[in-house]
Amino acid sequence: MKELLDAFWRAAAYCLHPRVVLLTLLPLVIAAGLALGLGWLYWESALDGVRETLQRWSLTAAVLGWLDAMGGESLRAVVAPLLVVALAVPVLVVLSLLLVSVLATPALTGLVARRRFPGLERRHGAGFWHSVAWSLGCSLLALLALAASVPLWLIPPLVLVLPPLIWGWLTYQMVAFDVLSDHASKEERRRILQEQRWPLLAMGVVTGYLGAAPSLLWAFSATVLILAPLLVVVSVWLYTLVFAFSSLWFAHFSLAALQRLRAREAAAAMAPPPGGEIIEMPPATPSLHLPREPHA
Repeated sequence: MKELLDAFWRAAAYCLHPRVVLLTLLPLVIAAGLALGLGWLYWESALDGVRETLQRWSLTAAVLGWLDAMGGESLRAVVAPLLVVALAVPVLVVLSLLLVSVLATPALTGLVARRRFPGLERRHGAGFWHSVAWSLGCSLLALLALAASVPLWLIPPLVLVLPPLIWGWLTYQMVAFDVLSDHASKEERRRILQEQRWPLLAMGVVTGYLGAAPSLLWAFSATVLILAPLLVVVSVWLYTLVFAFSSLWFAHFSLAALQRLRAREAAAAMAPPPGGEIIEMPPATPSLHLPREPHA
């Protein structure tokens, strides 16, 4: 717990570093530009598709009819936009995490390594494309898990538990792998992920809850949908900032764990074998050479 909290406060302090702030801007430009571009092209068609689907389902059609009868026409008008946004937010979160993982995490890990662990050897346990493939695979599994868990969100306690757990698992798998890919060997990475899996998962869940915070911006969008483009940009930047913080947190924790692992291995290599004793030999005494008697 001490190591986890120490890494947390160090990561929070690093978020104020100008280079960290700059590193969050590149994923922001890419993700926000992509989101705004797709919204410009497909917003109306997405709204029409959602409205058609709602009308086709008897249950939602009944609910919408009840809203009309109760004088909630204005609320009905914002149901489709809110659903489009709600469906787009998980994709936006995964995209932001992928961009931070690929573009920012190596630079942030290098910053932590140079400033705090300058003597830590790089053993290059995984390459760039291996890291990209791992991130894409984990993202696909997380999206499938989210889609499968949607019916359970109707149960009030689970909607507050399942999404952060899924985001936490995704963050733990992606960021911890990327942080250790350059400095740790393949065997060292596996050992740390196995030995520290519960602290790493707890860190992922915390960052999962932090990552859900930008979604609160959309809670007020029923009356300010006109500000949706601005909310998209602000949300993406908050996502990238949260995930940059998680990269720094995982970097401080994981590199410290790697340093301790190597220190233990070095100490074990220098220790005597079990059951063996070191026998100290007395120093050799120089032999005395007596003078020979002359022959008669």
